[in-house]
Amino acid sequence: MLAYLPRPPTDSSWYGTFPQKPELPAAPGALVEDSRQQASTAAAKRSALMPNYPSPPCRGGTVPDEPSLLPSRGSVATQHRPGDLSRCLLAAPQEAGTHCYALHTLSVPNIPSSVRSKTPTRSAGATTPEGLQTRRRKLLEDDGPVVQASKRQRQRYVTKVGKCQVNLGNIQEKKRFLSDIFTTIVDLKYRWFLFVFMMCYIVTWVVFGTVYFFDAWVRGDIGHRGDPEWRACIENVDDFISALLFSVESQRTIGYGSRMVTANCAEGVILLMAQSIVGSMIDALMVGCMFVKISRPKKRAQTLIFSKNCVVSRRDEKLCLMFRVGDLRDSHMVDAKIRAKLIKSRQTAEGEFIPLEQSELNLGYDTGEDRLFLVEPQIICHVINRHSPFWDMSAESLRREQFEIIIILEGIVEATGDCSLAAGMTCQARTSYTEDEILWGYRFEPCMSLEKGAFRVDYSRFEMTFEVQTPAASAKELHELKELEQQEHSMLSLYWDHLLQPCTP
Repeated sequence: MLAYLPRPPTDSSWYGTFPQKPELPAAPGALVEDSRQQASTAAAKRSALMPNYPSPPCRGGTVPDEPSLLPSRGSVATQHRPGDLSRCLLAAPQEAGTHCYALHTLSVPNIPSSVRSKTPTRSAGATTPEGLQTRRRKLLEDDGPVVQASKRQRQRYVTKVGKCQVNLGNIQEKKRFLSDIFTTIVDLKYRWFLFVFMMCYIVTWVVFGTVYFFDAWVRGDIGHRGDPEWRACIENVDDFISALLFSVESQRTIGYGSRMVTANCAEGVILLMAQSIVGSMIDALMVGCMFVKISRPKKRAQTLIFSKNCVVSRRDEKLCLMFRVGDLRDSHMVDAKIRAKLIKSRQTAEGEFIPLEQSELNLGYDTGEDRLFLVEPQIICHVINRHSPFWDMSAESLRREQFEIIIILEGIVEATGDCSLAAGMTCQARTSYTEDEILWGYRFEPCMSLEKGAFRVDYSRFEMTFEVQTPAASAKELHELKELEQQEHSMLSLYWDHLLQPCTP
């Protein structure tokens, strides 16, 4: 549970505050001065909030250089180069107040002092720049012991294949499982299910065989073995093995004809009727459990695949969290629905610690976008807005967070979802994403093409992503920056309106 607590903040100087709404000046001269101050303040805030955000070109001057790409975590299609990391770190100490990000942000761990102390030192004359860069590159490529320990200690709530890592213990009332014996037997593993299946028949055979043998012994049939004048209750039952064979033949309706119940005793007829009823009940229970266990669409989820990583980028001028889902079979899911849960521990204002709190991520429930026609791979989008738990999360703060996103895809198997059936078999596929599996500033590559009059899906490109220009600020900061730009635009419009007004005497 402690693995889902947020990491302590390391550097908050990168974030800035936003000014209040400016007041409207009374005179045009003061308006000019305030507009200049507002423009300079907005430019400073914009550069402090988003160092990688493209600035508008200056009028009458040169267009600024193309902004560098954002901090990202690499993907299948993009790999970082250690040489770029070393050049970035060499240039960072020389310019105060600047921030330099590598292409793979999480691959640059905080090197502990113990690692630095173990690095061999040389004199200034004997050390070359190439040697320094080589050693620095080697340290950057290898994760430090602190990072490796955190990776080993991290426990998932749900694995990538959808298995829940929750073990139930100290259950006092075990009888609750016996009250729902059908579901209990179906949920057993196959080795235990087959063991119960065989023991149900073997126990009943042995029990009724013992009763038949005891009845023959009490009536004296065993003592009159081979006597043609003796009227036995069950013919040819003179020992325990023959009684056991008669029990098996009766319950399984084999009937070889050598052993049978006669009309000489009423208890033999009653025992045969009881065994027939019990045998029919066991057949109905065990065959039903076997059919349900075999026909459960649990394995259908193995052909529903999810992308290994989530990506964060802008779509329709909104910051979005996206992942991809696909179906490998030609028989599609009927009425497929998808939803997402955020698992994160938090502490309330009253000091209460809530471990593994679950909150819902909106995947288009209000618009119906969560209902999928899963014929081709689809990219599921979560818009980061005011109601999203990622509203105030930026690329830098994402590195300090500890959470897990659970994705649940449900649908009816098409083979069992025919209209003639009362109800189809529901299949559920699950996966999870941790904060280390979210790529900031990436998009998924297209995997569909048109070939020979039909659409073709190339699943070799299912996991591929490519880097795009995305602001490193949070959605909240982007929204406040957009409001600030709108205020600047309104101030400039008001200023030009004052200048264009005709002078009145």
